[in-house]
Amino acid sequence: MARDGWPLIGGFAAAAVLASVAASAGASLLWPVGVLCAVAALFLGWFFRDPERAAVVADSALISPADGRVVAVDADMPEGRYLRRRAARIAIFMSPLDVHVNRIPADGEVVGVHYNPGRFLAAFSEKASLDNEQNGVVLRLASGREMAFVQIAGLLARRIVCRVKAGDRCRRGERMGMIKLGSRVDVWVPPPFRPTVRVGDRVRAGETVLGMLE
Repeated sequence: MARDGWPLIGGFAAAAVLASVAASAGASLLWPVGVLCAVAALFLGWFFRDPERAAVVADSALISPADGRVVAVDADMPEGRYLRRRAARIAIFMSPLDVHVNRIPADGEVVGVHYNPGRFLAAFSEKASLDNEQNGVVLRLASGREMAFVQIAGLLARRIVCRVKAGDRCRRGERMGMIKLGSRVDVWVPPPFRPTVRVGDRVRAGETVLGMLE
């Protein structure tokens, strides 16, 4: 269970118990409140799940930082906010039913973390990459090449959690944060890079190979 979920799960569970006790004591109108709070606690318990992941892949493999469905694979397009150069992009949409814990996609050093406030458009839309609230992490790989992955809030998401900072040395697959409720992660990799996923593919954070660094 992701630690971010405990306050919410505990709050709804406590509210369910209190409403049930009050309803048993005669306030029968509180039964529906208790049921709704119990359902919310169960849903949040599912949403904040944090399974162990262990990928055994080649050093040149870039793994997914998020669970979800690939909604865009672009071999070459301009990235003007974090890398300021042309790069390949892979966009991953996370529905409310996906695991929302994000992971580091490759070994390297964090050289920048950039938060940008913005709107809350549907995360699967193309405009979300430019307009939505987002947090970009720039990672310098052992080769000296820099890549970026961007946590993007969606229509339902209202909080981005990032637990890395500039200067941190990270290992591939390490947990680095999460986005609460529906959201998206864009991965930007300068050439040479060969994507191995296609639009529509399902990916898992810390396990699925997105492509090969060449």
